[in-house]
Amino acid sequence: MSPVYPLRRKARAWGRRQLYSLFSSLGTLMNHRLGTLMTVLVLGIAMALPLGLYVTVKNLRAVDLQQDEWGTITVFLQNEIKEDEVRSLAAVIDRELQASAEIVSPEEGMEQFRAASGFGQALELFEENPLPWVLLVTPETAAGVGLEEAVMGLDNWLRARPEVELVQVDFKWLQRLAGLLELGEAFVLVLTFLFALAVVVIVSNTIRLDVASRSEEIQVLSLVGAGNGFIRQPFLYSGFWYGMLGALLALLLFNLCLFYLRQPLERLLDAYGNTFTVQGVGLTGVLIIMSAGGLLGFFGAWVAVQRYLRQIREQGMLGKC
Repeated sequence: MSPVYPLRRKARAWGRRQLYSLFSSLGTLMNHRLGTLMTVLVLGIAMALPLGLYVTVKNLRAVDLQQDEWGTITVFLQNEIKEDEVRSLAAVIDRELQASAEIVSPEEGMEQFRAASGFGQALELFEENPLPWVLLVTPETAAGVGLEEAVMGLDNWLRARPEVELVQVDFKWLQRLAGLLELGEAFVLVLTFLFALAVVVIVSNTIRLDVASRSEEIQVLSLVGAGNGFIRQPFLYSGFWYGMLGALLALLLFNLCLFYLRQPLERLLDAYGNTFTVQGVGLTGVLIIMSAGGLLGFFGAWVAVQRYLRQIREQGMLGKC
């Protein structure tokens, strides 16, 4: 007989035993519907919270913060300034201040305002264009000079010019918003770790109670020579199902919340000039979340059963959990 045949037969037997334990453990959970439902509900809520925060931060990251324009200073000039004076000032900025100046005429400014505001025909009521000449000044940061330092230097120089009516610097609040997004991402990591730990503890405690209720069965299996792996197997798969069902419920809860909030959130973002569709977790994300839930449940069950088996070894006897 070929030596490959016994190995193949053992592999098939092992696979059949694993499949039987996998689906029989699911059947056991279904026989205790109320207890299973309560446990899965707690797991689903625990998983849905960090999932919702992660998707929120992910969608905020998709908002166009225009980071390449953070250092741009908007300079509003006096109304009586002529075009040649504007171009002369822009040339001085380009030549002497290590910065580039883009000129926006009153006509261009009105067209941009009309497109952004949606007022349209209402703007035709003005007899003359009330907008001034505008310069968009962007510093070219040199080595050893930070963006904030370069912007502040330009701001001080521009405010001292007699041609300038108003200088507007916007990069500070954009930096703060980016910092809040980074804090949100760090918070997602911390929250994910804490709730993952909570999932392990919940599954471990649930499986511990299940082990305690089946202690006599485990004692009999041990007496007839069953190994630790055989004893652990159904409990590990029960933990796996708890985690998988909890992850499935978390995805369901998250999608219900996303469906309810999608339209108000998109209208809010549209009002700030960002037109994009709120994104969910996607197919890859669903697979990752389901797999992570199953693995966390599997690990929680392993902790509970391993603790019981260790107690048996320490006591040197069979019986008590």
